[in-house]
Order: sequence, then C-alpha cells, then structure tokens
Amino acid sequence: MYWNLIGFQFFSGFKVKTIKQGSIMNNNIDQPAANHSKEKNLATIVYALQAGSFLVGVTYFAGIIVNYMKMDEVRGTWVESHFKWQIRTFWFSILWALIGVVTMVFMIGHVILLIDVLWMVYRIVYGWIKLSDGQPVYTLP
Repeated sequence: MYWNLIGFQFFSGFKVKTIKQGSIMNNNIDQPAANHSKEKNLATIVYALQAGSFLVGVTYFAGIIVNYMKMDEVRGTWVESHFKWQIRTFWFSILWALIGVVTMVFMIGHVILLIDVLWMVYRIVYGWIKLSDGQPVYTLP
C-alpha cells in the first residue's frame, strides 16, 4: 500500500489513482473543489439567460440551446447537475405554461401560470446560488 499525502496518490493493487489536491471523487464525478471555471461560466450564462427571459422571452430559448450545445463539455463534472437542472426547468416550465394557457378558459389557467413563474424564479435563484457557492444542485446517480 502506497500513500503520498502531498500529491494525493493512492496505490491499491496494481492501479495508482491520482487525485488532484482539493478534489473529491464521488461516483466518477468531480466535486466542486476541482477547478471547472469554464463550465461554471457556461452555467452562469444560462442562468442569466433564463433570468433575462422575464424581460426578453427569447433568451429562455437561447439558454436551452447553450445547454444542449455544451452538455458534452460539462459531462462528468459537478456543473453537469446544473445543466440538467436548467434543462428540466426549461421543459417543465414550458409544459406548465402550455397547460396554463389551455386551462385559461376554465379560469384556472392564471393560477397555473402564476405558480409556473414562481417555480421558475425559485429554480433559477436556487440553482444560481448553488453554482456561486461552487456546489452541485444535487448529486447525480
């Protein structure tokens, strides 16, 4: 058994695993201590686009396009949870907006749309706070 506390190298059998100082591996996903500034900036841009959609609706669609175009770059990092969070926020908010519009005839659509907007605000704010703290939104399986 070989331990190198300075370089964080661990020897187990014939495999040597090197772990960067400050990073923790869990389910093959780098935890926030690892430096992923480019990926973090991408997620920040998408949160800003989602938030900006309350003023200019088209930015919501620009955000989802960025999510899908850059998903391969964040795969396997802690930022991946933010991308999945953002994608789910988009699709579920669109679904509830459609349900709200359809049910406006029954006078319940306004309530559904209001709840949808409040839910979107919660998802954007909660995700952005977790991102700025350098934490995943949730643990990926």
